[in-house]
Amino acid sequence: MNHCFRCFSIVLFFFLGCMSYLFGQEQTLSTVDTGYELWMNYKPLPESGLKQSAIRYGSHIRLPGSRYDEVIREELERALKALLTVTPIFVQDNAVGIQMSFCKDKGLGEEGYIIRSGKKRITLQAYSDAGFLYGTFHLIRLIQCGYPLEQLNLKEIPALEFRMINHWVGLGGTVERGYAGKGLWAWDDLPKKIEPRYTDYARAEASIGINAVILNNVNADPRILGHDYLEKVAALADIFRKYHIKVYLAPNFAAPVKPSTTKDAGKQWGGVGIGHLDTADPLNPEVQKWWMDKVNEIYSLIPDFGGFLVKANSEGMAGPQDYHRSHVDGANMLARALKPHGGIVLWRTFVYNPEIDKDRMKRSYKEFQPLDGQFDENVVLQTKNGTLDFQPSEPAQPLFGAMRHTPLFPELQITQEYLGRSVSLVYLLPMWRKTFLDFDTYCNGKGSTVSNIIAGKTFPSRMLGMAGVGNIGRSRNWTAHHFAQANWYAFGRLAWNPEESTESITSDWIKSTWNCDEATLEVIRQMMMPTWESFVCAHAPYSLGFTVKREDHYTAGFEQRANKEWHVSKESIGTDRTTKGTNYVSQYFKYNKDIFNSLSQCPELYLLCFHNVPWSHKMKSGKSLREEFKSNLKRGIEQVDVNIGLWKSIRNKIDPVRYEEVLESLYKEQRDTKAFYQAALNFFSQYW
Repeated sequence: MNHCFRCFSIVLFFFLGCMSYLFGQEQTLSTVDTGYELWMNYKPLPESGLKQSAIRYGSHIRLPGSRYDEVIREELERALKALLTVTPIFVQDNAVGIQMSFCKDKGLGEEGYIIRSGKKRITLQAYSDAGFLYGTFHLIRLIQCGYPLEQLNLKEIPALEFRMINHWVGLGGTVERGYAGKGLWAWDDLPKKIEPRYTDYARAEASIGINAVILNNVNADPRILGHDYLEKVAALADIFRKYHIKVYLAPNFAAPVKPSTTKDAGKQWGGVGIGHLDTADPLNPEVQKWWMDKVNEIYSLIPDFGGFLVKANSEGMAGPQDYHRSHVDGANMLARALKPHGGIVLWRTFVYNPEIDKDRMKRSYKEFQPLDGQFDENVVLQTKNGTLDFQPSEPAQPLFGAMRHTPLFPELQITQEYLGRSVSLVYLLPMWRKTFLDFDTYCNGKGSTVSNIIAGKTFPSRMLGMAGVGNIGRSRNWTAHHFAQANWYAFGRLAWNPEESTESITSDWIKSTWNCDEATLEVIRQMMMPTWESFVCAHAPYSLGFTVKREDHYTAGFEQRANKEWHVSKESIGTDRTTKGTNYVSQYFKYNKDIFNSLSQCPELYLLCFHNVPWSHKMKSGKSLREEFKSNLKRGIEQVDVNIGLWKSIRNKIDPVRYEEVLESLYKEQRDTKAFYQAALNFFSQYW
């Protein structure tokens, strides 16, 4: 009954919005917030001295004469008309307003910029065209979030050159591990039909600094390299180029092989090829020529094509090992085809062949670390943040810091494969910060954090970047859950600057998305910040490992996983990965090896990942592991109950459509969290 009422309420709000438009009332369709505008939700600022200051600066604008002037002008007009209710005048003089001009500071690079302000003008300077694009979005953010504009003195240079979103989109529109509808690209309609949504997508990515997009799933259908699909890709590239975004593709390594209709031909995800050869052996000259010809074809259609992201010899995908060749052989073959055009290869390290080691967490390191220094200069290893598989909690991948001669780009998962899909409100920024970016590897002594390594501060690297697996689909609000937009936003801000504070990123997202006052901002912040920790307690306590079903990665699957992927008995729980167990700890540098190896020193967050622990073990809280484990399982329910109360407390501060949709999501999360808790309680009670 309640579910029906809430659905009816949502429909009613839309209906009232439409009717008030038709009858000339104050409410119009444009004021019905659906979440489509994301954090570019430009709404009139409240009257204040800050607004008057912004009007004074924003009334006149001089563009720099860059190749991005058209989109800069469009974005400024859209933003300032909405935020300040003024139409900016674009001028040629330097008298007042926002003045954009090129400068000679080569240190700004291709994408950096400087923003300074005085009494009469704000100056935005850049050495190259793209700096003006990113500087414009930054300036809009300052206005939108109500920052003081006087005495600005900002210098921004991205820490990472490659800031990438991976779309796991199939050619049929399905999105692997996607929970926000079908994929964005209407492949069947391209290249003839160009949807406005593609431009809005590019705007959103550029606004948070993303400059690279992989369009298709790494479990790749080889047809993506066919000429008909390359023309579709070229149409998207033409749109994204206007926003300084390059397109990349995920090819199937078996693409040069002849097509086949036999069921056992090729590999699981379309491993049969589109070529004319009998082999995809990377050392075969005919195979090498096939790839060179294909790359030349791509660049004839897309002159600024970025390169390839490759999943090989993993989960059934074809790869060089099918021909007794190495990852180096496969990656370098593709890299040499791309090099004349300036393209790169991103070779994924997510491999876990059980023949390599019985402990899955050791396999990627054992397979790739010995290859350090053997890859060509335009090859990057794209590496998941952890060693298992995008778990709610797992220690950082020890490859970071262990490959000084090979660029590594971290792969973070924005989509919530193991963290509640699009049902649960789980803010991922605290997880990315605590378990990964702030993790000190000690590869060069204290201070060798992952964030310093990927930014080239610990030791030099030929290429610097970060990739995120997107949570975006054709859902009206892009991500299905309104709060999942925050994870997309946070990833972009982190990719620009991995050391950007959690507080500023979070506050900026709340202000620009919800257009709220400080009191409401604080309530929303209180909802978001504890969600990751509570989810871990309820779903993956102490980094135990997989607890969900293999089929859906969502519902409880303790029976399926127990004593296969982690150990549990009436006496103890957890997996011994110490030097007396699988010896996974030895993949870390000595400082962390010793800490993880010690039951008393191991961080409790990772306790059951590294140790088989007696239920009677005394925790830091003073409770036994059994007592704390049982108590913490309730944290998920407790958190969603709190969030429902907090959300209801700001009902009058939130637009009605989004309010009801978030409330509906919270109720669904509450229901599913209770079911997971009950399953966990039923399972573990037999061991207590």
